Amino acid sequence: MLGSKGLTVVDVYQGWCGPCKPVVSLFQKMRIEVGLDFLHFALAEADCLDVLEKYRGRCEPTFLFYAIKDKALSDEDECFPHIKDDGEDENMVSSEKTCTLAIIKPDAVAHGKTDEIIMKIQEAGFDILTNEERTMTEAEMRLFYQHKAGEEAFEKLVHYMCSGPSHLLILTSTEGTEDAVTAWQTLMGPCDPNVARMEQPESLRAQYGTEMPFNAVHGSRDREDANRELALLFPSFKFSDKDTKASQGSEVEGAVGPPEALRFPEDMD
Repeated sequence: MLGSKGLTVVDVYQGWCGPCKPVVSLFQKMRIEVGLDFLHFALAEADCLDVLEKYRGRCEPTFLFYAIKDKALSDEDECFPHIKDDGEDENMVSSEKTCTLAIIKPDAVAHGKTDEIIMKIQEAGFDILTNEERTMTEAEMRLFYQHKAGEEAFEKLVHYMCSGPSHLLILTSTEGTEDAVTAWQTLMGPCDPNVARMEQPESLRAQYGTEMPFNAVHGSRDREDANRELALLFPSFKFSDKDTKASQGSEVEGAVGPPEALRFPEDMD
């Protein structure tokens, strides 16, 4: 990673230092602004790496910077890689890679597990394109879970998802790995935390979930599901051409409808 072109920032943190962990979200926002190819971010726990022994026991933030110049870039490109006068919304997020939606649910947020989960997501090789804390509205969740509207647990599920802040993340996998949707499903584990603890004890739901529906995290079931969920919760998100064609291939040509018309495949959430 230290050989990546651009600027790599290594956050040397202490395992016992709570304030060190929220820096992760700040750097992810900076990566989006500067460009994913120009700014890289890594975490290194000083207590676990002998080479970082001299940084142990410090209470102040410690950052190591590694810069490698890309000769193919002009000086102007190096200084201003993200400036484009194309009239696009500055808040718009886009990616050429396959993306998926991840939600850190209210129970995990309330238990203070957000930063731990985000660290595990990054350690698993995901790039976080955006991370937004948001309390869902009842209208959003009724539409999001409309495929469960006839089930007995529907009202409980909607109430739970609106009970407090969630963290909404757009994830993409690094190059050379399986697609983000499949990789995220694997990292989450089985929907039921009890089943997850038996079958995949290292999964996120096994570690942070308690019981259904309090299973800590949500993920899109497949690529079409991811596209629909992202379109609902992140209307400004721009899909890659590959994802757009894959989604259109399963729909009636020319059929376009409002968000209320989105349908989700049956899943266990």
